[in-house]
Amino acid sequence: MRVALDAMGGDKAPEVNLQGARDAYRELGIEVMLVGKPEVVGPQEGIQEGVQAVHASQVIEMHDHPAAAVRSKRDSSIVVGLRLVKDGRADAFVSAGNSGAVMAAALLVLGRPPGIDRPAIGTVIPTLEGRTLMLDAGANADVRPHQLLQFAQMGSAYVSALSDTKAATIGLLSNGEEETKGNALTLEAHALLKASGLNFIGNVEGRDILRGTADVVVTDGFTGNIALKSIEGTAELLQQVLRQEVTRGLRNKLAARALRPAFRRVAARLDYSEVGGAPLLGVNGPVFISHGRSNANAIKNALRVASEAATHDMVGAISKAVPPD
Repeated sequence: MRVALDAMGGDKAPEVNLQGARDAYRELGIEVMLVGKPEVVGPQEGIQEGVQAVHASQVIEMHDHPAAAVRSKRDSSIVVGLRLVKDGRADAFVSAGNSGAVMAAALLVLGRPPGIDRPAIGTVIPTLEGRTLMLDAGANADVRPHQLLQFAQMGSAYVSALSDTKAATIGLLSNGEEETKGNALTLEAHALLKASGLNFIGNVEGRDILRGTADVVVTDGFTGNIALKSIEGTAELLQQVLRQEVTRGLRNKLAARALRPAFRRVAARLDYSEVGGAPLLGVNGPVFISHGRSNANAIKNALRVASEAATHDMVGAISKAVPPD
């Protein structure tokens, strides 16, 4: 399995990307095609076993306008990396760079399977029961009811393909569990999901996401992005408050020392870097978007999930799940 990695993407690029690529090959046996400027990725003859350099002369910066940058920077690391997937030289693509540019370039280079109106970004959220996939997490601020149905079909296919879940449970994010709750969008989408044949369990509220009530939570990108940032902010707040309290006074410090193994296990369960990356569902190729602040472990795990998605034919599973127009 060979995965193309945008060496130039992310707040800590290129160092963490280079290290993540090395770790992915050494620990997981994933061959990596590092795409970036020659002075960063090294000679194309190969910088080490399992890691190949592919040169790209341009970089799409985080402040660049996505669509305009994709059109003007045809030799950027994002566009070149996606071309590797298009040409069959790579099985998947990973970037921690400009997420809007990744989506725009994926649409331009790879295109969409028949029947899919818009791609959606899925984000994996740690829960009490394991993990939940929420989509859309920011790609589409405004959607129509039938597009939420497509998100559910894609999410169900993705979760089922990459896990032992035969029929992923689907929840529709709303302001109440009752079927009559919601705005015009969710009310119409609820009716479509109920008649879809999916394993639809009905509406779920924001608190249900972290409870793991559903394997897949469906919403529009505007609401999903706000929910995601709220969850991230709450997690950071709790960590800071806990850190302040356990270091307040000798008694607390002694108790914290005794509980250190438990704290480490909690941190491991909530560690974003273990998730890796967010799948961009609805394009003709496995594409994963990592957090801009990704460290080497996050990059390694993004390469892992991208490899798993390619191995389990994520794109084929989604194409079968969403009927053509």
